[in-house]
Amino acid sequence: MTKLKIKSGDTVKVIAGDHKGSEGKVLQVLIDKNKAIVEGINLVKKHTKPSAQNPQGGIVEKEAAIQISNLSLLTSKGDATRVGYRMEGDNKVRFSKKSNEVI
Repeated sequence: MTKLKIKSGDTVKVIAGDHKGSEGKVLQVLIDKNKAIVEGINLVKKHTKPSAQNPQGGIVEKEAAIQISNLSLLTSKGDATRVGYRMEGDNKVRFSKKSNEVI
């Protein structure tokens, strides 16, 4: 199993695919599929049957998963960066390889 360097709550930028250049916040990471769901990116239309929660039914837009390899983490300044790990005392922290700051 691979170690994913993107976690939910991170701000990411899409670096490849149809939504290249878009930025958003990671809502969920699907570890087993190596994908993430990013807010406002890769929207798909889903047809829903009427139910108790949605008595009308109809067509709903929702975010679909996007491959993690197509995402790049953003620094506090808004630059895309790669992620590394290092030990600071007894803590293992993620850091930006571009600016060397702890994320």
